[in-house]
Amino acid sequence: MASKPVLTLEDAKRVAQAAEAEAHANSWGVVIAVVDDGGHLLYLQRSHDTQFGSVDTAIMKAHATVAFKRPTKSSEDAVLSGRLIHLALPGVIPAEGGVPLLRDGIVIGGIGVSGVRSVQDGQIAQAGVAAL
Repeated sequence: MASKPVLTLEDAKRVAQAAEAEAHANSWGVVIAVVDDGGHLLYLQRSHDTQFGSVDTAIMKAHATVAFKRPTKSSEDAVLSGRLIHLALPGVIPAEGGVPLLRDGIVIGGIGVSGVRSVQDGQIAQAGVAAL
């Protein structure tokens, strides 16, 4: 029987905690979502003063990064360079802030951040990835 690495709840909490530390260090209120390799929500946290519209956006960024096995920034860059087909692909979020979580080169989940500027969301997400 084949086996594969998985993202545990403890992993998800560690990733979110590191992302939260980056957000807090910059006084940014955000939503942080961590999903498993099927795009299902494993962990979510929201700063008390972050707009609730960022909840679904963070989850969608995390889901998209797992579904397409690449950071959501790649779709943002494609759209900005004129490849508008990315806007028609189901589940694509063309905004930085979604990053896959890898173990041994295999996507085991994703983190999605929303609440500040796209590049800042990406910075926070990368801090979470670094904790894995």
